[in-house]
Amino acid sequence: MLGDYNHARKYLAWLVDREMAENEITGLSIALIDDQQVIWQQGFGYADLENKIAATPDTVYRAGSIAKIFTAAAAMQLADQGKLDIDQPLTTALPEFSIRTRYPNAAPVTPRNIMCHHSGLPSNFLQGLFVREPDRFESVVHKIRDEYQAFPPNYVFSYSNLGMALLGAAIQKVSGEPFEAYMGRHFFQPLGMTQSSFEPRPIAKAYDRNKEIEVFSMRDMPAANLLSNVVDLSQFLKMQFADGKSGQQQILAPESVREMVRIQNKDFPLTFGQFVGLGWMMSGIDVPGGGPVASHGGSLPDSHSMMAILPAHKLGVVVLTNSSTSHVAVSKIATEALRLMLEAKTGIRQDPTPPVRAAERAPTAEELRQFDGNFDTMVGLARISTKNGQIDVDAAGHQFRLVPHDDGLLTIKYRLFGMMAVRVGAFEDIHLSMANVDGRQIIIGRIGAESLIFGEKLKPTTIPERFRKNLGNYEIVGKIDGPTPDKLLLKEDNGLLVGEAHFPEIPDLLLRIAFRAVSENEVVTAGLGTGRGDTLRLIGAGDKAMLGFSGIQMRKKLN
Repeated sequence: MLGDYNHARKYLAWLVDREMAENEITGLSIALIDDQQVIWQQGFGYADLENKIAATPDTVYRAGSIAKIFTAAAAMQLADQGKLDIDQPLTTALPEFSIRTRYPNAAPVTPRNIMCHHSGLPSNFLQGLFVREPDRFESVVHKIRDEYQAFPPNYVFSYSNLGMALLGAAIQKVSGEPFEAYMGRHFFQPLGMTQSSFEPRPIAKAYDRNKEIEVFSMRDMPAANLLSNVVDLSQFLKMQFADGKSGQQQILAPESVREMVRIQNKDFPLTFGQFVGLGWMMSGIDVPGGGPVASHGGSLPDSHSMMAILPAHKLGVVVLTNSSTSHVAVSKIATEALRLMLEAKTGIRQDPTPPVRAAERAPTAEELRQFDGNFDTMVGLARISTKNGQIDVDAAGHQFRLVPHDDGLLTIKYRLFGMMAVRVGAFEDIHLSMANVDGRQIIIGRIGAESLIFGEKLKPTTIPERFRKNLGNYEIVGKIDGPTPDKLLLKEDNGLLVGEAHFPEIPDLLLRIAFRAVSENEVVTAGLGTGRGDTLRLIGAGDKAMLGFSGIQMRKKLN
């Protein structure tokens, strides 16, 4: 019977229990919303394992980057009032904003391209980003004046916490209120979100495989420092489904609500089906027959969350957790929730038949040629060798093999002990292909219905002589109040200038990034998208050589 959600609730309760057991998730809360009704909300596991305090719908979690939807909503609210024009340069609302650029003829940074992560701003300003005692987020406005834009605006999707911090500073400037006070007075209070707040320091506990871990703060409050629960976030979704209205109050104009879930980057040159609205992501979750899916995850090193909606059917789900191991689980649970709710509300059934995998085959001569070389990828610098007639990948300290199929796509296999290639569950749904766009050879990754830039083949580049003379081990100058690398190395590798970083918190990962020269004293992180295009500067020479990167200074170690 349409409108009966009993099966959805029972199945999701089973799925949550299974995912929590398999991924050692300590606490999780979920809510399902159908238009103006919360049809289910429940907590699982523990909010506080040590004191045996159970997780409930009222449990407050770190909602992470779900904060970005609220920051975008605040910008749209000010736009509704005529106080902020989202298509004017950011400097109109925030005159103090200034950043250097290598793209003098490019479009300006605007609130709109910040909200859809096409501003070209660096992904992060690392100095003081993830610490125990953060500065005010608006401090970045002055700190980034000597930094460079990573890309020209409206060119490539490059997720930017820094951009959202700057947008938050603009909201403060235009409204005349501290950001967190504005959000409380104009969103949390009128929506009845009594347990929600933007806080400089987290108050929720977090766990890694059921062991409590230290929780660090993120300076960029408008990007990630939302504290909330599934009860409160359900109130926000009800406002979304009511065309911006909550009770008798119009929080957002109906046009603004619709604009936030409209694809903004459809015609940009390097989209590849990775669509984004204003604050909302418009790809990443696929619900066949449900129309567009708007979502946003909240991924912090210590916890993960997901909020997703089917705007056409006014269905939504919120999943919050307190565990570092829940990244895949929150997306899986949210996706299943939307599919089951869609069927219960409309009768639209999902096809249970899994797609037939195309047969594996040997690489063609053209594939061997295309894939041989150095690539920047989502996991850092990768060396791909085809000398043995296979496409073998060395990345992040591990070995993989790309296996072609008859449909022209490639899948990833893990090379056990560097030899035998075996399938791993996490790679099962990833399919790769090569595209040539704007003079770049780009690896496109397809995960379900979503496509995104997975990597780029790096062209040979000249290493500036001053950098070549200052290769070696480096250490960070001054005390870092947060996770700190125990290894920083600048070296030449296969004709590339390469930086290596190792963090003791992630012992199995060696982060390797290639650099591309832009001058004798400056190089930028090679590749496209998030975390790329950032500038590394060489300051001084010889025994006094220093490196500057995203506000962090490093000095060369003397043996």
